[in-house]
Order: sequence, then C-alpha cells, then structure tokens
Amino acid sequence: MRVITPGRLAALRERAGLSKTELARRIGVSTRMVFFYEEGRHTPTPQRLQKMAEALRCDMEELTGVRRGEEGLLDLRFAAGLTLDQAVELLRRTTVGRDLCLSAPRLSALEQGRLVRGRNWHDRDVVGRLPAALAKVYGVPVRMVVDSWMRTRPDEPTPVRPARRDRRGPSGSAEAAWRSLNERQRVYLGEVLRDERMTETEMWMRRVHHLPVPRPMEWHKLPLALRAPVHVVGYTRLQERLRRNGVHDPGAGATVHALERRGLLVTSTDVVHHPAAGEVTRVRVEITRRGRAAARAGLGEPAEQQPDMPLLSEWLWGVMARVVGAGPDGLERDALSGRAPFYLGVGYKSRPTGRPSRGFIDEVPVLAADGSHVVGYRWRLTPVGLRHVTEYLDEYRRRYPRVDSAGFTSLADEPT
Repeated sequence: MRVITPGRLAALRERAGLSKTELARRIGVSTRMVFFYEEGRHTPTPQRLQKMAEALRCDMEELTGVRRGEEGLLDLRFAAGLTLDQAVELLRRTTVGRDLCLSAPRLSALEQGRLVRGRNWHDRDVVGRLPAALAKVYGVPVRMVVDSWMRTRPDEPTPVRPARRDRRGPSGSAEAAWRSLNERQRVYLGEVLRDERMTETEMWMRRVHHLPVPRPMEWHKLPLALRAPVHVVGYTRLQERLRRNGVHDPGAGATVHALERRGLLVTSTDVVHHPAAGEVTRVRVEITRRGRAAARAGLGEPAEQQPDMPLLSEWLWGVMARVVGAGPDGLERDALSGRAPFYLGVGYKSRPTGRPSRGFIDEVPVLAADGSHVVGYRWRLTPVGLRHVTEYLDEYRRRYPRVDSAGFTSLADEPT
C-alpha cells in the first residue's frame, strides 16, 4: 500500500489551514482516523487520497512524495482512484485479464515486485499484453505503464518489445501521387522537402546554442516569395534553389497552386519588415504529410516510421545520446533547451493536467570541491533511463542510424 510519509500530511494540512476535524469531515472519516493517517499507522484508500489532495489543494504526488517520472505500478492505480478489487474487476473484463486469471493477490504481487505465479504468467507474449490493458483501466499512456513496470520490477525483462518492422517502401498512394506530377512539379516538391530539412537542422543548431526557436507550426512554413520588386528584396532561399534547377515561377506561381490543389502543399501569407522595402507581404509554403510521402517516394527514400511503443522518437533519442555522450559528469543543465525535459526529465510535466515525463534523465547536483554547497546541476540518466537504453540500444541503432550512439558503448558495463 502507498503510505504517506509521517509528518507530510500534517504539514500539508497546516499549510491549508485545516484542523484534523475539518479534514476528516471533508474526506468522510473520523478525526481519529486522520490522526492515524498522520502517524502512518493507517493508509488511506485511493478514493480518500484523491479527496485528501483536493481538500489540501495539492497534487497527489505532493501528498505521497512520489515525484513525477518515478511512479511505480501501485502509484498509477492509486492515481486512478482504484482499489485492488476494483482494478481487478475491470481487468478481468479484458481477454488478457482472463488469460492470466488475474486476482487481487496477483495484481498486488505485480505491484510489489514479487513473483507472480499462475497460468500463463511465464508466457512473455501473454504478459506483454497486460500493460495495454492496465493503461486503459488507469487512463494513462501505455508507455507510462511500461516505464512504471520497469521501475517496479527492475530485474525482469521489459514486458513489451517493439515490433521488428522492416523499413517499409513507399505506399501505393504516395507513388501514385508522385507519378501524377509533371517534371516541373516534381522538382518543386523535392526542393520544398529539402528546404524543410535544412530548416529543421537550423532549428536544431539554434537549440544547441541556446537561441530562441520558433514553434514547429511556424518554422515548417517556409518562405517562398516576397511580394515586392525582385531588384529590391531579392530571392528567398527556396526561390534560389528553384532557379538553379531552371523551374522558378514568379511569385507563388502556377506550379505551387497545382501542388496545393493536389493536397501536397499548403500556402499562406503574412506581413514582414524588409530593410529596403518596409512592410511587405510574404508567401509561405508548407509541405503536407501526403506531399512529404510523395516526395520521399519519388526520391527513392523509405517511408517515415513512427516509433513503436515504448520507443522514443528520433529527436528524443538524440537528446539521450547527448546526455550519455557528455560522460560520467553529465550534460550541463542549460545544454537542454526547449521541450525535451518535459518528455524525459524527472519531475517535469508540460502542464498541470498533462502527462508526466518518462523520467529517463534527472538533474543531478554538482557540489563544490569542499562539499559545502551545490554549484550547479547536470543531466544524467536515471536507473530506468539506463535500463531503457541498454534494453533497446540495438533497435534504436537500427532505426535511427543518423544519431551518433558511440557514447553508449561505455554503458555496457554499468549496472541496470
């Protein structure tokens, strides 16, 4: 059971300005039971924990002392407000719950990290279906259940393995879209894709150098043309690329409009200040998912793959590579900008009602030489982050060969 740290409840109650009697009234128990809760002699039920957090105007994590990104399987159930019996009742309605003959003692053993005995519990394929069922019952993403499972049962194999997918070729619809284009339209679409990739690299470099980075929905809109005399404003980078290929249309052009009608590009306009022309209208172009797939098909590139649960995206895997590559001392705190910590850092959450991060990295204090005070913080892998890396390293290298994972070799001998 989840026990409130002695003294924590009393401190939160005093901060909220509530007496034991008033708190007892709000959560529906006796004053004596509140006393037992504060002494650690009794544990509130999940429902009462939720009522207690509401009465004290605090998060469940603050009440239990479990930081976001460090939850175990028990914490997920408590956060869902379910007792063992209630959770088992819901899970027994699923196929995997029936296949595992799930019961309160078995779910409790699973949550406590103890050996679970019973039919099919030795079958990894069957047990591997359980995280998805738990996620549905608890109302959380499957990856949160997998990560909590790894924290709760660190000596066991990960319950879910990513599907081993071969690199898929382009879809038939993407190939058909490319074949429907004339040569001029193909050049346009290919150059827009290349310019988007160049811009993506530039955004990555800005993050590395701690410079402001626009939101993706903004920088994906690539400058195409300025509605002003060319001899005054010149050409955009995308126009220069098209001119080198001998296919440039003035302004937005008939070619862009043809691609937009096919749903391969989207155009928009805004107003910007030009040092020589003043306020001018700018035409921007954004490649759609369908357009990107068609361009990749035409350029002979494999289709993009979304990472299987519980794998990270290529961007987040690159962040992990930077943390590991920094060595035993860790990566400087300010070296991670943007939203990476909200997906990977212990204690981070994108918004009050958002999903907690995966807790794969944490800010570790660095002490002065004499140990008198903290001089800064550095990012390092957490135990669950290290285990995730070692568990899926080969799969990540296969999927994301562009990410430099040489630094991960030193992790081979570290305990997980």
